[in-house]
Amino acid sequence: MKKLISLLLTACVLTLAACGKQQAPATETQQDNAQTQTVVIASTGSDADVWRYIAGLPETGQAGIKLDVKNFTDYVAMNTAVANKEIDLNAFQSYAYLVAFNASNKDKIAAVATTYLEPMGIYSGKVKKVEEFGNGATIAIPNDGANESRALLLLQSAGLVKLKPGFDNVKGTPADIIENNKKIVIKPIQMATAVRVKDEVDAIVLGNTLAMEGGLNVLKDSIYYESIDQSTRMNVNVLATSESRKDDPLLQKVAALYHIEAVKKYVQEHFGGTKVDVNEPVSYLTEAK
Repeated sequence: MKKLISLLLTACVLTLAACGKQQAPATETQQDNAQTQTVVIASTGSDADVWRYIAGLPETGQAGIKLDVKNFTDYVAMNTAVANKEIDLNAFQSYAYLVAFNASNKDKIAAVATTYLEPMGIYSGKVKKVEEFGNGATIAIPNDGANESRALLLLQSAGLVKLKPGFDNVKGTPADIIENNKKIVIKPIQMATAVRVKDEVDAIVLGNTLAMEGGLNVLKDSIYYESIDQSTRMNVNVLATSESRKDDPLLQKVAALYHIEAVKKYVQEHFGGTKVDVNEPVSYLTEAK
Protein backbone atom coordinates (compact mmCIF):
# COMPACT_ATOMS: atom_id res chain seq x y z
CA MET A 1 0.00 0.00 0.00
CA LYS A 2 2.83 2.43 0.93
CA LYS A 3 4.47 1.76 -2.44
CA LEU A 4 1.19 2.45 -4.26
CA ILE A 5 0.69 5.76 -2.44
CA SER A 6 4.29 6.71 -3.19
CA LEU A 7 3.81 6.01 -6.90
CA LEU A 8 0.59 8.05 -7.01
CA LEU A 9 2.27 11.01 -5.32
CA THR A 10 5.17 10.87 -7.78
CA ALA A 11 2.75 10.83 -10.72
CA CYS A 12 0.92 13.87 -9.33
CA VAL A 13 4.18 15.81 -8.87
CA LEU A 14 5.25 15.06 -12.48
CA THR A 15 1.83 16.07 -13.81
CA LEU A 16 1.93 19.38 -11.91
CA ALA A 17 5.46 20.08 -13.14
CA ALA A 18 4.39 19.46 -16.73
CA CYS A 19 1.43 21.79 -16.30
CA GLY A 20 3.73 24.45 -14.87
CA LYS A 21 5.88 24.33 -18.02
CA GLN A 22 2.95 24.97 -20.37
CA GLN A 23 3.19 28.35 -22.15
CA ALA A 24 1.02 31.06 -20.71
CA PRO A 25 -1.50 32.54 -23.14
CA ALA A 26 -0.01 35.43 -25.15
CA THR A 27 -0.84 38.82 -23.72
CA GLU A 28 -2.58 41.41 -25.89
CA THR A 29 0.70 43.34 -26.20
CA GLN A 30 2.58 40.22 -27.34
CA GLN A 31 -0.10 39.52 -29.94
CA ASP A 32 0.09 43.11 -31.21
CA ASN A 33 3.89 42.90 -31.52
CA ALA A 34 3.61 39.67 -33.47
CA GLN A 35 1.25 41.37 -35.95
CA THR A 36 3.37 44.53 -36.39
CA GLN A 37 5.48 44.68 -39.54
CA THR A 38 8.51 46.94 -39.90
CA VAL A 39 8.81 49.05 -43.04
CA VAL A 40 12.10 50.81 -43.71
CA ILE A 41 11.67 54.09 -45.59
CA ALA A 42 14.47 56.31 -46.89
CA SER A 43 13.92 60.04 -47.12
CA THR A 44 15.64 63.40 -46.79
CA GLY A 45 15.07 66.92 -45.51
CA SER A 46 11.50 67.99 -44.86
CA ASP A 47 10.14 64.73 -46.31
CA ALA A 48 12.04 62.79 -43.65
CA ASP A 49 10.50 65.07 -41.00
CA VAL A 50 7.02 64.21 -42.25
CA TRP A 51 7.71 60.47 -42.16
CA ARG A 52 9.23 60.65 -38.69
CA TYR A 53 5.99 62.33 -37.59
CA ILE A 54 3.94 59.59 -39.26
CA ALA A 55 6.08 56.93 -37.55
CA GLY A 56 4.95 58.24 -34.14
CA LEU A 57 1.23 58.44 -34.89
CA PRO A 58 -1.16 56.03 -33.14
CA GLU A 59 -2.77 55.35 -36.53
CA THR A 60 0.52 53.85 -37.73
CA GLY A 61 0.61 51.37 -34.86
CA GLN A 62 -3.08 50.60 -35.31
CA ALA A 63 -2.33 49.73 -38.95
CA GLY A 64 0.16 47.13 -37.70
CA ILE A 65 3.14 49.09 -39.01
CA LYS A 66 6.41 50.18 -37.45
CA LEU A 67 8.15 52.78 -39.63
CA ASP A 68 11.93 52.94 -39.55
CA VAL A 69 12.93 56.23 -41.23
CA LYS A 70 16.46 56.34 -42.66
CA ASN A 71 17.93 59.73 -43.58
CA PHE A 72 19.76 59.89 -46.93
CA THR A 73 21.39 62.84 -48.67
CA ASP A 74 22.02 61.18 -52.04
CA TYR A 75 19.00 60.82 -54.33
CA VAL A 76 20.53 58.15 -56.58
CA ALA A 77 21.57 56.12 -53.53
CA MET A 78 17.97 56.16 -52.28
CA ASN A 79 16.68 54.80 -55.56
CA THR A 80 19.44 52.21 -55.81
CA ALA A 81 18.62 51.04 -52.28
CA VAL A 82 14.96 50.37 -53.11
CA ALA A 83 15.82 48.84 -56.49
CA ASN A 84 18.14 46.40 -54.68
CA LYS A 85 15.50 45.81 -51.96
CA GLU A 86 17.84 47.07 -49.23
CA ILE A 87 15.12 49.60 -48.34
CA ASP A 88 11.36 49.03 -48.61
CA LEU A 89 10.34 52.50 -49.75
CA ASN A 90 11.68 55.95 -50.41
CA ALA A 91 9.97 59.33 -50.28
CA PHE A 92 11.68 62.27 -51.97
CA GLN A 93 11.13 62.32 -55.72
CA SER A 94 8.72 63.48 -58.38
CA TYR A 95 7.31 60.97 -60.82
CA ALA A 96 9.34 62.61 -63.58
CA TYR A 97 12.54 62.00 -61.60
CA LEU A 98 11.56 58.34 -61.17
CA VAL A 99 11.02 57.97 -64.93
CA ALA A 100 14.42 59.56 -65.61
CA PHE A 101 16.10 57.19 -63.15
CA ASN A 102 14.56 54.14 -64.80
CA ALA A 103 15.65 55.36 -68.23
CA SER A 104 19.30 55.25 -67.21
CA ASN A 105 19.41 52.29 -64.79
CA LYS A 106 19.06 48.55 -65.30
CA ASP A 107 17.29 47.90 -61.98
CA LYS A 108 13.86 49.54 -62.14
CA ILE A 109 11.79 51.19 -59.45
CA ALA A 110 8.06 51.92 -59.43
CA ALA A 111 5.60 54.35 -57.88
CA VAL A 112 3.48 52.91 -55.08
CA ALA A 113 1.30 55.98 -54.58
CA THR A 114 1.15 59.75 -54.90
CA THR A 115 1.89 62.05 -51.97
CA TYR A 116 1.98 65.74 -52.86
CA LEU A 117 3.01 68.36 -55.37
CA GLU A 118 5.17 71.28 -54.35
CA PRO A 119 5.78 74.03 -56.90
CA MET A 120 9.22 74.71 -58.31
CA GLY A 121 10.05 78.41 -58.22
CA ILE A 122 12.36 81.07 -59.63
CA TYR A 123 14.16 83.02 -56.90
CA SER A 124 16.09 86.24 -57.35
CA GLY A 125 17.77 88.76 -55.12
CA LYS A 126 18.11 91.21 -58.03
CA VAL A 127 14.68 91.53 -59.62
CA LYS A 128 11.09 91.41 -58.37
CA LYS A 129 9.43 90.25 -61.59
CA VAL A 130 10.53 88.01 -64.47
CA GLU A 131 9.93 90.91 -66.86
CA GLU A 132 12.77 92.81 -65.17
CA PHE A 133 15.57 90.47 -66.24
CA GLY A 134 18.08 92.27 -68.43
CA ASN A 135 19.78 90.93 -71.54
CA GLY A 136 22.36 88.27 -70.72
CA ALA A 137 21.01 87.56 -67.20
CA THR A 138 22.28 84.30 -65.69
CA ILE A 139 19.76 81.83 -64.29
CA ALA A 140 20.97 78.67 -62.53
CA ILE A 141 18.89 75.51 -62.90
CA PRO A 142 19.23 71.92 -61.57
CA ASN A 143 21.63 69.76 -63.56
CA ASP A 144 19.89 66.41 -62.95
CA GLY A 145 17.63 64.86 -65.61
CA ALA A 146 14.01 65.44 -64.76
CA ASN A 147 14.56 68.54 -62.63
CA GLU A 148 16.55 70.18 -65.44
CA SER A 149 13.65 69.58 -67.84
CA ARG A 150 11.16 70.79 -65.26
CA ALA A 151 13.14 74.00 -64.71
CA LEU A 152 13.26 74.69 -68.44
CA LEU A 153 9.50 74.23 -68.70
CA LEU A 154 9.11 76.70 -65.84
CA LEU A 155 11.30 79.26 -67.63
CA GLN A 156 9.16 78.79 -70.73
CA SER A 157 5.98 79.23 -68.70
CA ALA A 158 7.47 82.46 -67.32
CA GLY A 159 8.00 83.71 -70.88
CA LEU A 160 11.79 83.75 -70.69
CA VAL A 161 12.56 81.08 -73.30
CA LYS A 162 10.77 78.95 -75.87
CA LEU A 163 11.40 75.21 -76.17
CA LYS A 164 11.25 73.07 -79.29
CA PRO A 165 7.96 71.30 -80.13
CA GLY A 166 7.78 67.87 -78.50
CA PHE A 167 10.18 68.88 -75.71
CA ASP A 168 10.92 65.85 -73.52
CA ASN A 169 9.79 66.71 -70.00
CA VAL A 170 12.10 64.03 -68.59
CA LYS A 171 15.23 64.27 -70.74
CA GLY A 172 15.05 67.84 -72.08
CA THR A 173 18.17 70.04 -71.90
CA PRO A 174 19.08 73.70 -72.59
CA ALA A 175 20.02 72.57 -76.12
CA ASP A 176 16.26 72.32 -76.76
CA ILE A 177 15.78 76.10 -76.41
CA ILE A 178 14.77 77.52 -79.80
CA GLU A 179 14.00 81.08 -78.75
CA ASN A 180 15.81 83.20 -76.15
CA ASN A 181 15.17 86.86 -76.93
CA LYS A 182 16.97 88.18 -73.84
CA LYS A 183 19.91 85.83 -74.39
CA ILE A 184 19.41 84.41 -70.90
CA VAL A 185 22.45 82.39 -69.81
CA ILE A 186 21.24 79.03 -68.48
CA LYS A 187 23.67 77.62 -65.92
CA PRO A 188 23.02 73.99 -64.84
CA ILE A 189 24.44 73.43 -61.35
CA GLN A 190 24.41 70.84 -58.56
CA MET A 191 21.31 71.55 -56.51
CA ALA A 192 22.94 70.50 -53.24
CA THR A 193 24.79 73.83 -53.25
CA ALA A 194 22.09 75.86 -54.97
CA VAL A 195 20.88 78.06 -52.12
CA ARG A 196 24.46 79.10 -51.27
CA VAL A 197 25.09 80.44 -54.79
CA LYS A 198 21.72 82.18 -55.16
CA ASP A 199 23.23 85.66 -54.89
CA GLU A 200 26.05 84.88 -57.32
CA VAL A 201 23.62 84.70 -60.27
CA ASP A 202 20.64 86.78 -61.34
CA ALA A 203 18.21 84.04 -60.38
CA ILE A 204 18.00 80.39 -59.49
CA VAL A 205 15.35 77.74 -60.08
CA LEU A 206 14.75 75.61 -57.00
CA GLY A 207 12.57 72.70 -56.01
CA ASN A 208 10.56 73.46 -52.87
CA THR A 209 12.36 71.05 -50.53
CA LEU A 210 15.72 72.73 -51.13
CA ALA A 211 14.12 76.17 -51.04
CA MET A 212 12.56 75.49 -47.64
CA GLU A 213 15.85 74.19 -46.28
CA GLY A 214 17.29 77.55 -47.35
CA GLY A 215 14.55 79.43 -45.51
CA LEU A 216 12.49 80.22 -48.62
CA ASN A 217 8.76 79.79 -49.16
CA VAL A 218 7.89 79.33 -52.83
CA LEU A 219 4.50 81.02 -52.45
CA LYS A 220 6.00 84.12 -50.81
CA ASP A 221 9.65 84.40 -51.82
CA SER A 222 9.80 83.30 -55.47
CA ILE A 223 9.19 85.73 -58.30
CA TYR A 224 7.43 83.02 -60.31
CA TYR A 225 6.32 79.45 -59.57
CA GLU A 226 4.61 76.48 -61.19
CA SER A 227 0.88 76.34 -61.55
CA ILE A 228 -0.75 73.26 -60.04
CA ASP A 229 -2.79 71.67 -62.80
CA GLN A 230 -2.76 68.75 -65.21
CA SER A 231 0.26 70.14 -67.02
CA THR A 232 2.37 69.52 -63.91
CA ARG A 233 1.17 65.98 -63.14
CA MET A 234 4.61 64.51 -63.84
CA ASN A 235 5.92 66.67 -61.00
CA VAL A 236 3.75 65.03 -58.35
CA ASN A 237 5.86 63.37 -55.67
CA VAL A 238 5.56 59.64 -55.10
CA LEU A 239 6.45 56.84 -52.76
CA ALA A 240 8.75 54.48 -54.67
CA THR A 241 9.82 50.86 -54.28
CA SER A 242 11.33 48.09 -56.38
CA GLU A 243 9.36 47.16 -59.50
CA SER A 244 8.33 43.79 -58.07
CA ARG A 245 6.78 45.32 -54.92
CA LYS A 246 4.67 48.12 -56.39
CA ASP A 247 1.40 46.34 -55.52
CA ASP A 248 2.50 45.08 -52.09
CA PRO A 249 -0.51 45.52 -49.72
CA LEU A 250 1.81 46.43 -46.83
CA LEU A 251 3.33 49.32 -48.80
CA GLN A 252 -0.13 50.46 -49.86
CA LYS A 253 -1.07 50.67 -46.18
CA VAL A 254 1.96 52.89 -45.55
CA ALA A 255 0.96 55.11 -48.48
CA ALA A 256 -2.55 55.54 -47.07
CA LEU A 257 -1.09 56.94 -43.84
CA TYR A 258 0.28 59.97 -45.68
CA HIS A 259 -3.24 61.16 -46.52
CA ILE A 260 -4.89 60.91 -43.09
CA GLU A 261 -6.13 64.15 -41.50
CA ALA A 262 -3.43 64.29 -38.81
CA VAL A 263 -0.71 64.30 -41.47
CA LYS A 264 -2.48 66.87 -43.65
CA LYS A 265 -2.71 69.17 -40.62
CA TYR A 266 0.97 68.66 -39.75
CA VAL A 267 2.10 69.38 -43.32
CA GLN A 268 -0.07 72.51 -43.54
CA GLU A 269 1.22 73.86 -40.24
CA HIS A 270 4.90 73.14 -40.84
CA PHE A 271 5.34 73.84 -44.56
CA GLY A 272 3.28 76.94 -45.18
CA GLY A 273 0.94 75.39 -47.71
CA THR A 274 3.77 74.55 -50.11
CA LYS A 275 3.13 70.80 -50.14
CA VAL A 276 -0.24 70.31 -51.83
CA ASP A 277 -1.79 66.93 -51.03
CA VAL A 278 -2.34 64.73 -54.11
CA ASN A 279 -4.26 61.54 -53.37
CA GLU A 280 -4.66 60.00 -56.81
CA PRO A 281 -4.06 56.52 -58.29
CA VAL A 282 -0.70 55.97 -59.98
CA SER A 283 -2.57 55.83 -63.30
CA TYR A 284 -3.11 59.59 -62.91
CA LEU A 285 0.64 59.98 -63.43
CA THR A 286 1.21 57.41 -66.15
CA GLU A 287 -1.46 59.00 -68.31
CA ALA A 288 0.61 62.19 -68.26
CA LYS A 289 3.57 60.67 -70.12
